[in-house]
Parts: sequence; structure tokens; C-alpha cells
Amino acid sequence: MSGGRTTRLRRLAALAATAGLLASGCGLESSFALPFEVGPGSIRPVPELTGVGIAVGSKDFTESQILGYLAEVALTAAGAEVRDMTNIQGSNSSRQALITGDIDLSWDYTGTGWISYLGNTDPIAGERAQYEAVRDADLARNGLRWLEYAAVNNTYAFAVTESFARTHGLRTTSDMAELIRREPDQAVFCLETEFASRNDGFPGVARAYGFDPGSVEVKTFGIGTIYTATSQGTCNFGEVFTTDGRILGLNLVVLEDDRKFFPQYNATIVLREEFAKAHPQVAEVMAPIAAKLDNDTIRGLNAEVDVDGRDPAVVARDWLVAEGFVSLPGP
Repeated sequence: MSGGRTTRLRRLAALAATAGLLASGCGLESSFALPFEVGPGSIRPVPELTGVGIAVGSKDFTESQILGYLAEVALTAAGAEVRDMTNIQGSNSSRQALITGDIDLSWDYTGTGWISYLGNTDPIAGERAQYEAVRDADLARNGLRWLEYAAVNNTYAFAVTESFARTHGLRTTSDMAELIRREPDQAVFCLETEFASRNDGFPGVARAYGFDPGSVEVKTFGIGTIYTATSQGTCNFGEVFTTDGRILGLNLVVLEDDRKFFPQYNATIVLREEFAKAHPQVAEVMAPIAAKLDNDTIRGLNAEVDVDGRDPAVVARDWLVAEGFVSLPGP
């Protein structure tokens, strides 16, 4: 994928009612804290974090906001004084806020770090290998610590309707390629313009899976409309992001990238090294939460915001309560 992953962030710019962000000449400022109280669950008060000010940032799309609030709620239960700095517009702005110290912690994606921030052209195959490469390089070059990555992998994929998958026996992208070769009239794709022409997009997928991209019908859409177009039968195959909540809302089936063509975008907490060393308890608090997250979980949480219209802060809190990490205060 090119360095332009920030184009993906135009989707899902849901506004959190409790979050406010002001760009000023002095950097990023926020006067907002969490709009509710939480108590301890499996996350217990941590004496070393009691009263410690921690500014938690996020990018300006639903999933990033939810991840940011997961950190805010968890660290609040641990006793920290959290400042809400979610909803920063764009990857580069969020990254710069972390480097300059306007925020202390944010979630980011391994592929974004490797390609967009560190300037590499080619992704590394395999989630673990990609994570370790960006972890080691970003620490050495920029003094940023990537904690252990989550199973959340927000990368590209193709999706189909449940009925189309069932009719044609589709589970993987290899199944899709076989269908295209066998029944070329079924090869109708909804793609965004950039993805349709990039070598690490559709042409590269065709090479990797052995079908002729020139033999298919391509309809180009903005990424936000592809999900609906696919669900309504405008195309048989739609380009999607694997953790998007609209996959659930529209009953789409994501085809497994069984040849691992697409770059890895595992969600990971990133901190400045000096902050991580000063407060190692942050990593300890967040580790079990990161370990609990996967694509199915985050897709469901995203759907609660983008399909059901719930506030991302409340969605994050309720999931942490349901999983026993935190509790609601008594009456």
C-alpha cells in the first residue's frame, strides 16, 4: 500500500459527543474528561498511576476513537488522570502530537507505521514480522515504543453478500479467483478509484491470485458507498476494510486473504519511550485488553457506533464492563 493510508481515514468520521479538540499555536488542547465514572474490575487501582496525567489521543475515525476510549476508561479505573484527546484529524497529525508530547498514548497500525511514517515501500508479509519490523525501527529512529500488537488487523479484503457466498461456495480470495476463471460473467467489482489502479491494490491482487484484471467489470465508488452497493447487488465483490462495522450491519461476508497479499495493519498502542519507561504500569494495564481484541470484536464495536448510532466512549466503556475489566459505580 502506498503512503496514502490517510485516505482511508475519510470514512467513518463519527463525532463523539464527549470529545473536543482545538488546534492552536501551542499544540493540541482539550478540556474534556470522560463524561462518566468507572470503578475497578479486573483492572485494580495502581498506586504508581494514581493522579498521573495521561493524555490519550486517537485519529478521527470510529475504530480509532473506540480504541482511544478503551485506553481512557481502563487507565481511569487504574487511577490515572486522563485527558481526552481523541478525534485528531489525520494520521500525520496524530503521530506528530505523540512525538511532540501533546499526547502520551495512542493506538496506531503496524502497516501505517512501516509505510506512511517510516517511508518503506514494501510491506512485510506476516503479522508478527511486520510488527517486529516497525517496532524495532520506530524505537531506534524516533524513540517510540510499540507495545504488543492486537489481533485486530484493519486491512483490505473483498466482501460478498451471504447469499452470493453460499451459492458459489466462497470462503477465500482463492475461491473468488477460481469463480472468476470459471464464470467470468460473475466478475463484477466495486472498487475505489485509487485501489483499482495501484499495483498493491487490484492489479496486484490479480497477479497474486492468478486472474486477468482486464477481463473483469469494475465499477468505481467512494469507499463509503461500496458497502451498500455490494449489499444491494450493484456488484458481486466489494473492496472493504476488514474491521468495518458496516460488514455486520449489511450482512456481508469477508473473503479470507489466504495468500496474504494485503499489508498487515494490526492495532498497537504506541508511547514515547521516556513515558513508557517512567510509567511501565500503563503497558501492564493495557496488555490484557489488547489480548482480548480481535477483528470480530472490534467489528461489532464499530457497528454499534456506525450502524446503531451509539457514542464511541459509551461503547468502549460497556465492552470493558461486560468483559469484567472495569465496573460501574453503585447508586
